[in-house]
Amino acid sequence: MSLFDFSIKELQEKIHNNEIKVQDLVDETYQRISDVDDEVKAFLTLNEEEARQQAKELDESDATAEKKLFGLPAGIKDNIVTKGLRTTCGSQFLDNFNDPLYNATVVDKLNQAKSVTIGKLNMDEFAMGSSNENSSYFTTRNPWNTDYVPGGSSGGSAAAVASGEVLYALGSDTGGSIRQPAAFCGVVGLKPTYGRVSRFGLVAFASSLDQIGPVTRTVEDNAKVLEVISGHDKMDSTSANVEVPNYSEALTGDVKGLKIAVPKEYLGEGVNKEVRDSILEALKKYEELGAEWEEVSLPHSKYAVATYYLLASSEASANLARFDGVRYGVRAENAKSMMDMFKESRSQGFGEEVKRRIMLGTFALSSGYYDAYYKKAQQVRTLIKQDFDKVLEEYDVIMGPTTPTPAFKIGEQIEDPLTMYANDILTIPVNLAGVPGISIPCGFSPEGLPIGLQIIGKHFDESTVYRAAHAFEQATDYHKQKPALGGVQS
Repeated sequence: MSLFDFSIKELQEKIHNNEIKVQDLVDETYQRISDVDDEVKAFLTLNEEEARQQAKELDESDATAEKKLFGLPAGIKDNIVTKGLRTTCGSQFLDNFNDPLYNATVVDKLNQAKSVTIGKLNMDEFAMGSSNENSSYFTTRNPWNTDYVPGGSSGGSAAAVASGEVLYALGSDTGGSIRQPAAFCGVVGLKPTYGRVSRFGLVAFASSLDQIGPVTRTVEDNAKVLEVISGHDKMDSTSANVEVPNYSEALTGDVKGLKIAVPKEYLGEGVNKEVRDSILEALKKYEELGAEWEEVSLPHSKYAVATYYLLASSEASANLARFDGVRYGVRAENAKSMMDMFKESRSQGFGEEVKRRIMLGTFALSSGYYDAYYKKAQQVRTLIKQDFDKVLEEYDVIMGPTTPTPAFKIGEQIEDPLTMYANDILTIPVNLAGVPGISIPCGFSPEGLPIGLQIIGKHFDESTVYRAAHAFEQATDYHKQKPALGGVQS
């Protein structure tokens, strides 16, 4: 048995019909991790003893019918707090945070749905990065070719799903950190509308941009996970009190009459030929399915990267101020004074990229520069949001590439932060506007690396995004192909 071979729905049916036990699934999951994770390096911490105990208890219960994720193995990005299970955010600063006292709301929701947490997944430190090379532990590798990056910051989440180690994973997306690694690893990754999923228990990077979302192998699986983790949460002041639809009902395969907008900026300079060609082929497929598309303009997109890095870094400088070596985290030894302890703890605990963004954000918020940088960036953010609002008044969805190129080699861009930042140029505007976006596989490069199609929808209209994504998935075979890893052939 391989997790590669079944969907959430199929495994639920097998468990319900007593064809397999939850313990079988958990055994198979840890065996797969044992077989391939030395190559992939997706997991930072495993939850094996507790997961096996939970599986045994679930097999002895009779709750399969009403629990949507009953007995299904999941990976959790390591910036989502898990009670009693080490949570590091990929940082040496939290290397000793072994026993958190509470769960993130999304983890409680998964527990209520009787999902089984397999372990915590590697990530760029404090979610700052686009390649997973900024993890302070090790670099996760792309299952399609382990010489290449899996994307970031949710690289561990995407790689674990792509390599068949878990059925689904949770990631977080601040400027593309779910969608970009999903594209690089050939899986499905959704950033929900801002406020759709509670952020309580997500270690904050940029609070006005962060969203938790699911990473899965199929669109249907993704919709099923989002149904479970969505909903209003009184513990999160930014959580939206809106109804959670049954997203699975939207997966009809019918997109006749769907109006698609394709921004000319998303297929212009910087997007390489093989990515552009794959997107145009995908749009042809939509035409065959009865949808129609037109070129539009999102004129302020060119300012998105600068706007994002000013705003996100400013928020990060405030959010990370709590990491001072006093209440939790690793404290510097041999400090001679309180101020010395603060400085040494932060100097030793944070990596180079985190320090770079804290410095940038602190500068942008400082007296004399606030109006010139932070305030101006907020004004441009409003213009970017208005661009999306205007286009989405006339069209059902916006489509384009998720990333301008396929995955790049490990070490290729790490010394060039500006080039690395440009990897998120097509995903960042979605976070600034707060709208939902999904990445689904739509092709492969000549080197055999996946290419992602990004579908963007209206606020709280994930149903239409899923409908469009599912129709394409059902009409193509990209999602059925698997990396040649650990004996599993594509």
